[in-house]
Amino acid sequence: MGGDVRVSVVMTVDPLFSDRYDRALASLRGLSVGDALGSQFFVPANYPALRSGELPPGPWQWTDDTEMACSIVAVLAGHGRIDQDALADSFAEHHDTDRGYGPAVSRMLRLIRQEGADWRELAAALFNGQGSWGNGAAMRIAPLGAWYADDPVQATHQAEISAYTTHQHREAVVGAMAVAAAAALVAAADGPRDPSALLGEVIALIPRSAVHAGLRRARDMLDFADVATVAAVLGCGRRTSAHDTVPFALWAAARHLDDFPAAFWTAARAGGDIDTTCAIVGGVLASRPAGLPPEEWRARTEELPGWLPSLRHPGQ
Repeated sequence: MGGDVRVSVVMTVDPLFSDRYDRALASLRGLSVGDALGSQFFVPANYPALRSGELPPGPWQWTDDTEMACSIVAVLAGHGRIDQDALADSFAEHHDTDRGYGPAVSRMLRLIRQEGADWRELAAALFNGQGSWGNGAAMRIAPLGAWYADDPVQATHQAEISAYTTHQHREAVVGAMAVAAAAALVAAADGPRDPSALLGEVIALIPRSAVHAGLRRARDMLDFADVATVAAVLGCGRRTSAHDTVPFALWAAARHLDDFPAAFWTAARAGGDIDTTCAIVGGVLASRPAGLPPEEWRARTEELPGWLPSLRHPGQ
């Protein structure tokens, strides 16, 4: 933002590492499309387009969902795993107040950047020491799941580690674990193609919690076509909590695993926290090629930031 010039880091890596990065980057691009297009429907002039299923004029600017997801991918590329200190530093360094951050996390990142405050103390102190149960840890995590397509258990573990840098409430952490698990399972070459099987495997990978209970209800509602009814039962992010967001987003993704537009419109028309539910849907679906967003949608979406690393194979 602000016209600054950013030079991306170029890293030479082995093919396995590069495959992981390519999957994570594809997921990130899907996440950014869902986020950026979803955010357009907070603009009153675009309400008719939401009802009709028409695309609003571009370019579509992404929000904090994508900006924080970029830090997830950058830290994975730099460390091969989640390093909490590096992740908190990246969140703080790239924090752009115009991207729609919630006030609590925005203040936290500003204190880290400007005063060198400790993210551990700040995150633990949020909401009278309970930690945030918001959906912020879940909205950004799908690319990590794509990275760990060969190991969904590790995806949930790394998602848990990543969540704690900003969200330390159990529900926020489990929400991130669930989205990472879904993305890892979708990205796997032999991953589940049946919606019920996908949600069942996610449920088996996460601890019992309100998110867990919500996903069980989501699995039971896979045959429901009335999105308004499903959103009324599961929530659709209106309270911006993890358990009010993740079950519905994964329900929408599971019903349309190979159809990005159908999954997007399903999530968007429920209302609520549209950019976040659609970012989760987009990141999970784009973890594999069949779920990539249409080229026209990608062309209308703001480019990813230049500070993301670029990878090349040895000898290139």
